[in-house]
Amino acid sequence: MRQRSYKLGELPRVVQLVDTTRDTWISQAEFTRPNRRVVNLWRIGLLFVDLDTYKVDMRGDPEQIAQRLALHCDDVGIPPPSIVVYSGRGLQAKWLLESPVPRRALPRWNRCQEVIVERLAAYGADSKARDASRVLRLVGATNTKSGEVARVVGLQEQDGEPARYSFEYLCEWLLPVSREKIERRRQQWTAANDEHGRRGLASLSSGRQRQTSGLRSFSGRQLAWHRLEDLRRLADLRGGVREGERMLHLHWQLNFLLLSGATNSQQMWFEAQALARSIDPAWLHEKSALSTLYTKARAFEAGEKVEFNGQTYPALYTPKSSHIIDLFGITDEEQRQLQTIITPALARERHSDREKARRAAAGAIPRDEYLARSKTAREPWRALGISRRTWYRRGCPELDDNPI
Repeated sequence: MRQRSYKLGELPRVVQLVDTTRDTWISQAEFTRPNRRVVNLWRIGLLFVDLDTYKVDMRGDPEQIAQRLALHCDDVGIPPPSIVVYSGRGLQAKWLLESPVPRRALPRWNRCQEVIVERLAAYGADSKARDASRVLRLVGATNTKSGEVARVVGLQEQDGEPARYSFEYLCEWLLPVSREKIERRRQQWTAANDEHGRRGLASLSSGRQRQTSGLRSFSGRQLAWHRLEDLRRLADLRGGVREGERMLHLHWQLNFLLLSGATNSQQMWFEAQALARSIDPAWLHEKSALSTLYTKARAFEAGEKVEFNGQTYPALYTPKSSHIIDLFGITDEEQRQLQTIITPALARERHSDREKARRAAAGAIPRDEYLARSKTAREPWRALGISRRTWYRRGCPELDDNPI
């Protein structure tokens, strides 16, 4: 096997020069460095699933199976795929996006991939072939195991082109709660808090404890991905990773990568190599130092849990922000340039800034201005530069700009 990377603009010419008699695969995403590891992901422009239809005894030719697949997608709540490719043995279904998904949205993209694999299990969906670093067989290349040439066998057209979907639209179909619903609930909850604050009300609730701080929260996978990004950002802020801290960075970056679901134990060693090169291109890390993390990754994938102080946690490490801050000695100034590895005080400050911006966008005036206007309404003689007695002696003249 040989792997080569090319700039996107060279792709049409490179594909034309491919030796179609050989097995050839192509990555489905774009990367910032000349390899296809998830840690170097830039963006990805589709959802896909690899269907091992030959393992589930699907009858009929590839075109017939592709037609039945489109109907099955409708039955299980998935839009029909834009393109279905016959790989020489199975099928590859692809949902093209209107615009590529950036790396920050990878946790949601991964969740969509999981749902598609789950719902197409009857067609032999491969759960191990859904990550963003995956390569799929190139159309026009020969599958030497079967002697068949990969070809398009299904096409959902729109204006004479393969159909393209909005990523948010696909999330509406695939995910339990869409981003819009989450944002709408957040706004409703914030508005309710503001109303309670104005009325001086207090509320009590029973059952599961609710988050009443109003601070921004993330799902477990999103939080893990953002913490990976924060640690890489921290290394950039410091101009690189010092020699004595390289394994510390590699361990925690890889832990959060696994926890985010963006990779798995089988791909872990390849991702570790890519992370190590990003930390120090000349560094040859000790593979044995990651053996415990590998064991935990296997347990995490098996659904095992760890109990600590009466609470249940995933098998991988899930440290608090305070622990990471102490571990890496992250300063207050550095935290201001990170997203999630921050102190509670900084989180409250950011929340306050977001709320001020939200109120300003809704037309609210700053508090100091509101208080100044209120004081002018209560003591109008001050705006005229006269005393209270003189104002009453003149017959209580009205103020033209009285805001009340």
